[in-house]
Amino acid sequence: MSSIHEITLPSKVIVGPGAAARVRDIVEAVPRGSGRIGLVTGENTYRAGGRLVEEVLSKVGEVKTWVIGDAAVSTAERVASEAGEHGVSLVVGVGGGRVIDVAKYIGFRNNIHVVSVPLAPSHDGIASPFASLKGASRPTSVYTRTPYAIIADTDLISRAPRRLILSGVGDLLGKLVAVKDWRLAHRLKGEYYGEYAAQLALLSAKHVLRYHELIGSGSQEGIRILVEALISSGVAMCIAGSSRPASGSEHLFSHALDLIAPGRALHGEQVALGTIMMLYIHGDPRWRLVKEAMERIGLPTSARQLGFKPEEVVKALTIAHTIRPERYTILGESGLTPEAAYRVAKETGVID
Repeated sequence: MSSIHEITLPSKVIVGPGAAARVRDIVEAVPRGSGRIGLVTGENTYRAGGRLVEEVLSKVGEVKTWVIGDAAVSTAERVASEAGEHGVSLVVGVGGGRVIDVAKYIGFRNNIHVVSVPLAPSHDGIASPFASLKGASRPTSVYTRTPYAIIADTDLISRAPRRLILSGVGDLLGKLVAVKDWRLAHRLKGEYYGEYAAQLALLSAKHVLRYHELIGSGSQEGIRILVEALISSGVAMCIAGSSRPASGSEHLFSHALDLIAPGRALHGEQVALGTIMMLYIHGDPRWRLVKEAMERIGLPTSARQLGFKPEEVVKALTIAHTIRPERYTILGESGLTPEAAYRVAKETGVID
């Protein structure tokens, strides 16, 4: 028998040019007490849109702003504690994935609603209840709080660095592997598998694969397709009650790279590299299709392009299965041998 899990979905999703102007309407409609409004942003994102949102929110109530530089567990804990001390009754995250992850953690810790205002479409955390925080020894994915509302202003998002836009494409391509791994865990380990959540995540991946050139052009239409697919992937996680439909062996590979060579590349770039190799291990010929699409839009397809040495990629492949041992994937329980890892990376062209 499958266990019961609770599905919490975003109540409001607003996508389009000028959507940031709706922040005030949304915040005024969110159930909250009379406390302050918390605003979490980053240095660059404060200039790119955080200041604008801060000004709008100041007309609703008193605003307490945090400008953060990372998504470390210690940072999230500190800001969550300060939010409690300052009587914050609603938190708004304005920025990229790290900022929104910390905002969701604050919401979870203080049992308050979260409004997500993404300024970069770099990964699907903008709509999911999960936050990826950097721990002392390894990245930690924690269940936090589903954003009450998502306000995605395509005018602001289209100004994001191209690399962040392409990173979002890379993160979504990973769903092709994540769903395969989830099905495998269901068949071999009896893990719960939700077909609807899986298909929704797959749809996001197939959608960006189909429209990758339009997205790569940086047009408003392309950005909207990307943002809607990222939100859809986040909703798939809400429905599944876990990050399973959106995170498999390709994400484990990315997290392993973070341990070996932190800060070298973006999350979505690493996931995309992992997707090529994990599809190959699954025996799925679409690894070539994915690689060709990545090449066409300028998403790196080799370790060298991202500044990784061949031995770092091989090491990451061999330790990836240890990152989340409770999560069964195509890598199995014993992982790849160095010889097998080298062969996979070489055959797919990820290493020269």
